[in-house]
Amino acid sequence: MTGTLFLSDEHEMLRDQVRRFVEERIKPEAAAWEEAGMVPREVLREMGALGFFGIRYPEEYGGSEMDARATVVLAEELGRSTFSGVAITALVHTDMASVHLFSAGSEAQRAAHMPGVIAGEKICAVAVTEPDAGSDVKGIRTTARRDGDAYVLNGAKMFITNGVHADLYCVAAKTATDGPPSQSVTMFLLEKGTPGFTVSRALKKHGWLCSDTAELAFRDCRVPAENVLGEEGQGFYAIMRNFQNERLVIGAMAMGEAQAALDLTLDYVKTRKAFGAPLWEKQAIRQRLAMLAARVASARQFVYATAARDAAGEEVVREVSMIKALCGELVNEVMYDCLQFHGGMGYMRESAIERMARDARVQAIGGGATEVMLEEVAKRL
Repeated sequence: MTGTLFLSDEHEMLRDQVRRFVEERIKPEAAAWEEAGMVPREVLREMGALGFFGIRYPEEYGGSEMDARATVVLAEELGRSTFSGVAITALVHTDMASVHLFSAGSEAQRAAHMPGVIAGEKICAVAVTEPDAGSDVKGIRTTARRDGDAYVLNGAKMFITNGVHADLYCVAAKTATDGPPSQSVTMFLLEKGTPGFTVSRALKKHGWLCSDTAELAFRDCRVPAENVLGEEGQGFYAIMRNFQNERLVIGAMAMGEAQAALDLTLDYVKTRKAFGAPLWEKQAIRQRLAMLAARVASARQFVYATAARDAAGEEVVREVSMIKALCGELVNEVMYDCLQFHGGMGYMRESAIERMARDARVQAIGGGATEVMLEEVAKRL
């Protein structure tokens, strides 16, 4: 079932294209990428060549100028791949990092980098999170001091997706130590190899194993003033604006994961026999799966409806916060029961559901923890 009430034929054509890529390119090879701890660059270039990285961007840079509904379709289908590390590698690039370059970058910055970003030749990361500042962006401690025609950055970033292998980094730093925290953060565009900027280490994670994640360090890192993204002191607002898109995308990805888990589990319980009959014959199991299927279908429609409202230019902060909380918790509930119904096989590393359950756990944490999202919702009730 798709979101045909909210999606056009063009969106469904995109779905078919992404689904073919998932079946032909990701599923057969991604187990090796899990072992390697990264998605090969040639695969990302293929995704760029197919247009997946330019969905929301103008034709002049190689994009297709679609809307939030197209992004939701991409995220959902990548989530259905059962390899969420691949999905998040692509979605951070398309909808969480390069957005800062396009939205706030100068014409010169866009012209220099956006064609390569859309083609998959230049992969992006966004460096906001720190050990003491995740959803609390005002708590950023990395500083940027103006020195002539450059800024000098000092500090560290943590849990940065694509952080090891990215080419371009959109980095948040404090350019003022006095005044309101919301007017103290500035975004900078850094290229890999900038003196004073290093990848401190690649981080080992519970899940998303083929998504590279890093700790970054800035030690007297000189960044040309022309690399500021947007206006000095306006980075907080840029981050907050894009959080809405990020959370919608993560919600769509989570529902793709949940649907894939249900599909796998339905196939399993209809063939796996216990006590002389398939598990599907056990009323408790089939009714539990039926209820989960109903809840996932409802949440998916909420995601589609919110994407359609966003595409129409409506304010959807409350709804996006609801989606992030709802979908992040629901996908984990689905994974718990689906693994349970796989029995001992569900606990084995050779089982897709075991990997999927590990991957899903972060959906209630990354991009805004459930508790933070519920506070955002509560403010708007």
